[in-house]
Amino acid sequence: MAATDFKDYYDILGVSKTANADEIKRAFRKLARKYHPDVNPGDAKAEAKFKEVNEANEVLSDPDKRKKYDQFGRYWQQAGRGGGPTPGSADFGGFDFSDYGSFDEFINELLGRFGTGFGGAPGAGSRGYRPGSSTYGRTTGFGNSGFGGASPGFDPRAAAGNFDQEANISLTLAEAFKGTQKKLRIGGDVVEVRIPPGAKPGSKIRLRGKGQMNPYSKQRGDVYLVVSLQPHSFFQFDGDNLTCEVPISPDEAVLGAKIDVPTPDGSVTVNVPAGIRSGQSLRLKGKGWVKPKGKRTDQLVKILIDTPKRVSEEEKALYEKLQSIRSYDTRQGLPTAGL
Repeated sequence: MAATDFKDYYDILGVSKTANADEIKRAFRKLARKYHPDVNPGDAKAEAKFKEVNEANEVLSDPDKRKKYDQFGRYWQQAGRGGGPTPGSADFGGFDFSDYGSFDEFINELLGRFGTGFGGAPGAGSRGYRPGSSTYGRTTGFGNSGFGGASPGFDPRAAAGNFDQEANISLTLAEAFKGTQKKLRIGGDVVEVRIPPGAKPGSKIRLRGKGQMNPYSKQRGDVYLVVSLQPHSFFQFDGDNLTCEVPISPDEAVLGAKIDVPTPDGSVTVNVPAGIRSGQSLRLKGKGWVKPKGKRTDQLVKILIDTPKRVSEEEKALYEKLQSIRSYDTRQGLPTAGL
């Protein structure tokens, strides 16, 4: 990746590099609501910004990905596949670091391409392209097979190796919930993939015979599509269940209320019991995520009491009256002194 392609995910979310998980979460939710396509219909710039914010959150909210991103910068994805340059190194655009066991291995080959110096024997440790494959295999060079007389370039690990591949596929929550079909280009083929309803983050979809060609057996491996879901501004996952947060007013919390709550397949009316506390959750059975055979998990509705920042004069007078006649002590039971 060229230097100009580098995305500063911290800058995109507007947080510092020392931001904790909660700060990143709050920044993402604020921006996701601002740029969500439902809020900005037909706005291509907002849609692009929404995708950029999702991408930044996906990396920075994952401790392992964030660690690699902080350490390797724009090379963090290559580093995650088994090798990559160290911070501050030159731009080696065009190399696939996943072909190397380590960054030292990559450097050794790079030096070999420019001559034999640095104490290395001519051709030692070089790599040769395996015909019919998109990966590189190790050769011994100059006729020294290193495998008991096998021909130069033969790699017995490749003959019995794994030629399966993995690729990421990003879905919206609606696509994953309802199922969808996607056309993907894999090599020179255009493949139509059916995504069944209920795909979850980390789910794998197998495409038989669409992987790399084994040059020895002439059989192709499989491709596994690893599902990732674009963050949603309202729904989140809690294990197999869906969760959401719904605000209510102080009077609704005291008196109880009937409120409409969105679910993946439409709104439902929910009874909020009188005296509910902020942070309590209500369970909507069978309104969560799709399970095999069409069954559904639950949806958990976290209630948040939304205290108004501005009230009318009449409302203020009523609140003051309530305060003067309140019959209970909200802080009863607290310690009377420190430790």
